[in-house]
Amino acid sequence: MELICPAGTPAALHDAVGAGADAIYCGFNDETNARNFPGLNFSREEMRESIAHAHRYGVTVLVAINTFARAGNVELWQRAVDDAVEAEADALILADVGVMDYCARTHPQQRLHVSVQAAAANPDSIKFYVDSFNAKRVVLPRVLSVQEIAAITREVKCETEVFIFGGLCVMEEGRCSLSSYATGKSPNMDGVCSPAGSIQYREENGALVSRLGDFTINKFAKGEAAAYPTLCKGRYQTDEGCGYLFEDPASLDATTMLPELRAAGVAALKIEGRQRGRAYIERVVKTFRQVLTALDEGRPVPPDALRGLSEGQSTTTGAYKKTWR
Repeated sequence: MELICPAGTPAALHDAVGAGADAIYCGFNDETNARNFPGLNFSREEMRESIAHAHRYGVTVLVAINTFARAGNVELWQRAVDDAVEAEADALILADVGVMDYCARTHPQQRLHVSVQAAAANPDSIKFYVDSFNAKRVVLPRVLSVQEIAAITREVKCETEVFIFGGLCVMEEGRCSLSSYATGKSPNMDGVCSPAGSIQYREENGALVSRLGDFTINKFAKGEAAAYPTLCKGRYQTDEGCGYLFEDPASLDATTMLPELRAAGVAALKIEGRQRGRAYIERVVKTFRQVLTALDEGRPVPPDALRGLSEGQSTTTGAYKKTWR
């Protein structure tokens, strides 16, 4: 299985190459990618240089152009497609059907992957992307069990890719309106979930209060670890008490599920974290490189090797091992 690693900066890309990535995904420094944070992402020149560097070491680069184009301003997304192709990207990760159509018509030789933002979660929807745009791979949403992934993989005529580590969104990808409701910035169009400019921390009666826009997201006692404020991982007061209504602050870690994912026919394993630092990238990539080597050699897969890098120091297998319906 191919190990797909994140890079939010050229330096992180270099580290991922050195740590043993098979492929790296990254994006331009504008709203065409779903990690459009200040100080992150690649200029056009940086993208060309970074792809050339990765290719020298036999590593492929996937360029994420995975937000939804604005009506009346599709040129920004079309230009991103053209520039990524010119930079010799190995594949483009796309979500918007209009952008896919432009890519398929204008650059028919370019390999196209369906972004997780497209939320293609059944064989019929995936068949549409394969038949219409010659998609070679689909990144499956983080709402499927391993059994469901295996059933989909058996039916579709393209490769499947799944997330194995990092941030876990409670929403079906491409369908989140919580952040845009609170801040006016949409994760799916502006590429920004909980933008830093809308975040406030302040002291109140000895507690640290975090806010997003006009909303209080959490309150932390002295000495309690404070998480980054996102609406879906806020702690709220209700008639039934105070707690995490939508999702606990925990990271996905599917390390123990790798044998099952391989048996399910998954082609590629994806690490989330383009907004994370170089030390995180290097350690996570090295660890999964070792885990995959152990798997190939028939040795036990070590659990919890990355718990210290997890949100809230807590991990979950998410929907992969879901027992609810």
